Amino acid sequence: MSTATTSTATTPTLPSDRPPPGYRPLTEASLPDYLASLDEIRARLGGRPADWQVREVGDGNLNLVFLVDGPAGAVCVKQSLPYVRSFGEAWRMPLERAFFENSYYSIVGPHVPGLAPAVYHYSPELYCITMEKLAPHIILRRGLIAGTRFPKVARQVGDYVARASFFTSDLARPFERKLDGMALFARNQSLLRITVELVFADPYRVMERNRWTSPALDGIAAQFRADGPLKAAAARMGQRFLGEAQALVHGDLHSGSVMVTEGDSRVIDPEFAFYGPIGFDLGAFIGNLLLAWYAQPGHASEGDDRAGYRAWILEQIGIFWESFRATFLALWRSEAAGDVYPASLFAAPGDAPALEAAREAFVASLFADMVGFAACKMIRRIFGFAHVADFETIADKTRRAACETGALMLARTMLLHPEQFTRIDDICDAAARFARDI
Repeated sequence: MSTATTSTATTPTLPSDRPPPGYRPLTEASLPDYLASLDEIRARLGGRPADWQVREVGDGNLNLVFLVDGPAGAVCVKQSLPYVRSFGEAWRMPLERAFFENSYYSIVGPHVPGLAPAVYHYSPELYCITMEKLAPHIILRRGLIAGTRFPKVARQVGDYVARASFFTSDLARPFERKLDGMALFARNQSLLRITVELVFADPYRVMERNRWTSPALDGIAAQFRADGPLKAAAARMGQRFLGEAQALVHGDLHSGSVMVTEGDSRVIDPEFAFYGPIGFDLGAFIGNLLLAWYAQPGHASEGDDRAGYRAWILEQIGIFWESFRATFLALWRSEAAGDVYPASLFAAPGDAPALEAAREAFVASLFADMVGFAACKMIRRIFGFAHVADFETIADKTRRAACETGALMLARTMLLHPEQFTRIDDICDAAARFARDI
């Protein structure tokens, strides 16, 4: 596993509210000239620009993504567009999300070696990041749809979340540094607005951009929109999302934001980064694993009913949580240098049990947040604007709706009855209960 490098921007400065005069969307034709102007990148690719192969491969909601291969090496180039790509130019979007992605890598990268792509260059004029091309990695979501097992991904992503969140929290750093980071990422308001609306509000109200598997889910969608306690529970999670600045979090850590091989996992696309609740990243990842689990019957074949693979996914949910928990607690015991629970406050021999109890209680609170955020993430992927390929690639709409219904019922229970979920096995056991009709 290679070691990630940090961006050249060691001290990020806030971008202008207006795009710089030199901004232009890159194309397959224009990108080689830009890269040739960067000595480090030109040397990394080797040869002449005419020798480079360029492909635009962006299939997400927001950005341009290019893969560039040269005689000596390869890079990936990601550029912000001034609108939401999957919606069209009518939904305008500030370019500076690339700035926040680069800033996140600069801050988090040193703490997660080998778990994120290496960043080689950032252009503030073009809002463009040139980084390591991950190969032969694939997007985790595609692997889950295909039924491929990745033995290390759950443990590695759990370790990533633990390290990224601990080292940017008050447990590890003086509050002055954290406040500086909060001030920086407080400008990432456009992407925060997307999350606030699409995750915590839109699925529970009539919105033109919402969609679902119709007509099969029309009734359930109406029930969710009319369920006052459910809407209040989702709103409470939205309040925690905006009000708990525990650490610098990725903000969009789903199975499409992880690239994998059999032994290597890298977390990508942190453009939604902000200082928020650690449980949001935890819930996003587990919620997407649960969506993948519910989708498996829709991808079954005559020779593979996916039963074994579903069992494997549930195992990964447990491994992910236990990896996070063990790493986070170990870091707290050995690396705490912040202003919360300072070591000098617990110097007496008899203080150790109280401190350990506080650690366990805090991690338990993260678990509770994870449950609620996972539920919100699952619901928004079925009733909201941006859906997941796990379900969308199920051609049989009746089967797809049955898979989605199981996920919705679990998510509803997680939001309305969080007291039923105090261990990771509680989530896995409940998942099976809501899958009997699939």
